[in-house]
Amino acid sequence: MSSLKKINAAIIGATGYVGLDLVNILSKHPKVKIKYLCAQKNIGKRIQYFDKRIRKKLPKISNINDVNWSSINIVFTSLPTGESQKLIKKLIQYSNLKFIDLSADFRINDKNIFKKFYGFEHKAKNLLKDSIYSLSEFVKEKIKKRKIIACPGCYPTSIQIPLIPLLKQKLIKNNNIIIDSKSGYSGAGKNLKLKFKHKNLYSSIQSYGVLNHRHISEIDQELFIASGSKVKYTFTPHLIPTFRGLLSGIYVEMKKKITPKKIYNELVKFHSKNHFVKVSAFNKNIGTSNVINSNFCEISVCKIRLKNKILILSAIDNLIKGAGGQAVQNMNLIFGFRENLGLK
Repeated sequence: MSSLKKINAAIIGATGYVGLDLVNILSKHPKVKIKYLCAQKNIGKRIQYFDKRIRKKLPKISNINDVNWSSINIVFTSLPTGESQKLIKKLIQYSNLKFIDLSADFRINDKNIFKKFYGFEHKAKNLLKDSIYSLSEFVKEKIKKRKIIACPGCYPTSIQIPLIPLLKQKLIKNNNIIIDSKSGYSGAGKNLKLKFKHKNLYSSIQSYGVLNHRHISEIDQELFIASGSKVKYTFTPHLIPTFRGLLSGIYVEMKKKITPKKIYNELVKFHSKNHFVKVSAFNKNIGTSNVINSNFCEISVCKIRLKNKILILSAIDNLIKGAGGQAVQNMNLIFGFRENLGLK
């Protein structure tokens, strides 16, 4: 597939925060030609109306009904939960299409768990077997065989990149894990004010979804696969008054005879071939400053006052590594391009 000179892409849901970051990245990708930018509103407008960063002349915003699907190689869907599954169900007949979905529609393998967390029946249950949950660093070969690629949520991305290697190697206990995550408000989308009613929205920190945040369903699923048993953890997400960026503080208990340096060395070893994962110096305090506007995840392993526990810090840009950038990374893997192509 890497012999293709250019792949033709359609981006459905191009004008949301995630969609715009995706368009910005793809507009500079040397192997991609953007053929269609689709949205429900603002038909006929240029993408620059929404985002001045995008310099390249691209097709005007069009209706999804105007797309010539037979001319497309890859479809990116950045739509509200429930919409991608309906669209992909209609388009699955096109053998030329691969789908990369940035919503939650194909992240959950079990249709009953999907209904529990999202409140409605899955509209394309028979397609779940054709999809793959694709955190790029863990599916580099498997991804090529699937037609539907489900990009993880931003919180799960920051959590799984450090935890999965440790659970696989059984270096940490799989209970009493505490995950404290803070995300820029762009993670809530453009309808932020409809979702969050608290005052001082843009100058305060707010916890939310403490009991049943939707991302818990995919964290449960993937940590169980890594560990081979149920992983017990507490997850508290917070919205912070910055546009982009996400930092997770993960408190774990080490197994007997395992040292903080052993944890550090395992993460260095596991991610040594993962271009977009950087393990910082041992005991280094980190934030989002090094990862903003990039597809990188930065990890730090820190000692804390309790001798049997450690703190793992994990920082990403929620709109890039947590969404659009990872989607492009997955596209590169599918088509056999260099994994970091177009992702400076």
